[in-house]
Amino acid sequence: MRIAVACDHGGFVQKDAIVEHVRSLGHEVFDLGTNSEDSVDYPDFADRAARMVSRGDADRAILICGTGIGISMAADKVAGVRATPVQTPKFAELCRQHNNANAIGLSGRFVTLEQNLELIDIFLTTEFEGGRHATRVAKIMREDDPDFQGVDAQNAE
Repeated sequence: MRIAVACDHGGFVQKDAIVEHVRSLGHEVFDLGTNSEDSVDYPDFADRAARMVSRGDADRAILICGTGIGISMAADKVAGVRATPVQTPKFAELCRQHNNANAIGLSGRFVTLEQNLELIDIFLTTEFEGGRHATRVAKIMREDDPDFQGVDAQNAE
């Protein structure tokens, strides 16, 4: 797979080890920065990685900030991206199985490198289950369509 990796200053301390780990698994890695602990704005780095996924230049993205929350929120705004913060193995598994997540946000400050490597391994090896989940993912993705007017509150299905 082709994996885009990006972080802000809060995730920088783990980024290089994450990049090397993902490469060691045989994946092509795009290291999109940041490249120091100098303060930067996480939305800029989330955007770089998310747009690679959206264009099809990367299959998935691994994003790292202090909590994994903000960088995921920013990436999820890009059409075609399903990004979520992940802090537990079960969440890493379910975000792939049920939501077909193509980007995860990791915490560089509150989760150890070893734990994040485990989350990455699960994220990269778990398959989407499809079935009833495919219908729900399609409903998530309709939000990217500027012509979608929303669900009628009286007739939601």
